[in-house]
Formats: sequence, structure tokens, C-alpha cells
Amino acid sequence: MKETILKAGAKDGRAPADTAGAVLELRDLRTEFRIGGAWHAAVRDVSLSVRRNETLAVVGESGSGKSVTALSILRLLPATGARHAGGRILLEGRDLATLPEKEMSRLRGDAMAMIFQEPMTSLNPTMRVGEQIAEAIRQHRDVSWKEARAEALQALEEVKIPAAASRYDDYPHQFSGGMRQRVMIAMALACKPKVLLADEPTTALDVTIQAQILSLLADLKTARGMAVVFITHNLGVVAQIADRVAVMYAGEVVETADVDTLFAYPTHPYTEALLRAMPRVDTDAESLDPIAGSVPAITAIPPGCAYAPRCPLRQAACEASRPALNDIGGEHGVRCLVRAPASTSRSPMTGPSDSKVQA
Repeated sequence: MKETILKAGAKDGRAPADTAGAVLELRDLRTEFRIGGAWHAAVRDVSLSVRRNETLAVVGESGSGKSVTALSILRLLPATGARHAGGRILLEGRDLATLPEKEMSRLRGDAMAMIFQEPMTSLNPTMRVGEQIAEAIRQHRDVSWKEARAEALQALEEVKIPAAASRYDDYPHQFSGGMRQRVMIAMALACKPKVLLADEPTTALDVTIQAQILSLLADLKTARGMAVVFITHNLGVVAQIADRVAVMYAGEVVETADVDTLFAYPTHPYTEALLRAMPRVDTDAESLDPIAGSVPAITAIPPGCAYAPRCPLRQAACEASRPALNDIGGEHGVRCLVRAPASTSRSPMTGPSDSKVQA
């Protein structure tokens, strides 16, 4: 088994993780909410990067901090009750955390765009869908309504809306769920952003429509060379579309790796638990293994490892010390005192220890 794992550590001859060529980079991002008169961290020292023409999937249970991270990047959290408490948000080296709101508003929808989770509540029900896209274009481009309409129509055609010219003047309620999601994608991509944040864009869609949306996003990413941050709790989707994966728990990244390594050699106990809880076509439904307990509230995060209360491998040190995200080979990082202690961090040519449970 050791030989197999060592080969995985040197997979494809990849170099150690670095941020060279990163379009978007987070460095120790910390976001806090005010609850009961005190500030509590919902995103805790998150460091991530995504390169051009790359999809980074961010996964974890509800309450893990995935959506808050995305909203923090775009600075869309309310000024009252939420604050940026530390770290840097770098877009091609430019720190967004320090920009005035006026400059930040120019970047939203232009250099960076977001596809929100529920298209019906994200679209204005009183405006025709084409006009909503055209309005977004005019917000960032000095063009006439006629030119904006032509660009909006082109965006609708690009996301494969049937009979786009005739559907331009329809209202959101006249579209199906899948078509509304395509409209949201068209709106997000109308200004050709460098970074696309997709917050569970296939939630509530049936499997066939989900596959179409994922294929569409993959094609558009390749055609435009975008950096994509794809937020989801669906590991089946991750396996289909991601290049790299970051697993989040209680507001922090607990494991990050390229997608093949993560599925073949999950190292953090939480990642293993997520994979065991995922339905598979080659096993019976009775074999699903749910994770006991729940993600802690941000007002009750344990002082040591946040996952320790639910972890079958916990030791006394886990409840006392917060582990660091240690490199265990290549682009594989793990935050675990048992599986990836700092004293035994390995070089890029080696992999996790033999004691690791295979998924």
C-alpha cells in the first residue's frame, strides 16, 4: 500500500502548491459576525488560490462557511453585523479588502461575477430577462441600449437558450428552473469576468438539467479561460467539474488537493466521512454512513480542532491545540494533528502515512 500512496504523492509530476499565476488569491481571510454584542468568526484564516482556466471546488456541510467566503470576496455582506477582520483578497495582485466601495462596485459583475444559489429569488420578477442582462452590461460598459440589447441577446444564445430572440422579452416566471439558471449564468458572464463564483448553481435542478448546466459552465470556462470557484455540497458534482478541491469545516479549510488525489486518498477524517456519506451507484443505499452530530455554531467553536467532537480519531491534543494546514505532498494540504502533524510533514515526493484509512 505504501508504494501506491507514494506514487500518488508524485502524481503527474506536479510541483508543490504555489500561487504563481493565481487570478484570485485569499490570504488568511477572516470574516466575523456580531452576535449577542460580541464578534464571532464565520470564516477563519482561509487561504486559497485559483488560476486561470481552473475550477476550484469548495465543499462541506451547510454552515461550513462556503457561501460566506464567496460573499466576503465580493464584499456583499451587510456592513452592519458583519466585518472583514483580517487577511487579504487579491485579484491579480490587487487587494480588494482595501478598495473603496465605489471601486469595488465597478469590479462586481465585471472582473468578478457570481451565480447565486436560487435563480428565482435572484432575478427581478418585474423585469424582462433580457433587460436585466442589458442593464448589467450598461452598468460596466459605455454602450447604448441597442448595443447592450445585442450583447445580452448574444449572452442568451451563448448559454443555449432556445429561440433566444423571442425569449428576450419574457419574464422570469415564464422560464423553467433550468432556463432561469441559464439566464443567471448569462448575466454573470455578460461582461466576460476573470473570476466566476458559483454558489451551488445546480441546487434544486433535476439530474438531467444539472448535467447540462455543468457541461455549459465547463465549456464557457474553457472558451474564456476563467478562474472558477464552485461552491457545492455535492461530491458527485465535484468529481465531474473540479480541478482542485478545498474541504471546509467550521469556517476553515481542513483539506485541499487536486480532485483525483482527494477522491483516491482522502486524509482528513472529515473528508473521509463526507465520502462515506455520499451515495454511490456501485453500492447499496444501506451502506451510507451519516456523520454523527453537526457543524458547531460560530458562537461555540471548540478551542482546539473544530472537528474533534465528531472525530473517531480524536486525541487529547486535538481538543487543546488548533492544527495548522500542513503540506503532505504536492498540492495536498491537511489540517489534522493525527494524520498530518507538523513534525512529520512530507516532501512533494511522498504521500500520507500507511495508517491512513482508504476510502
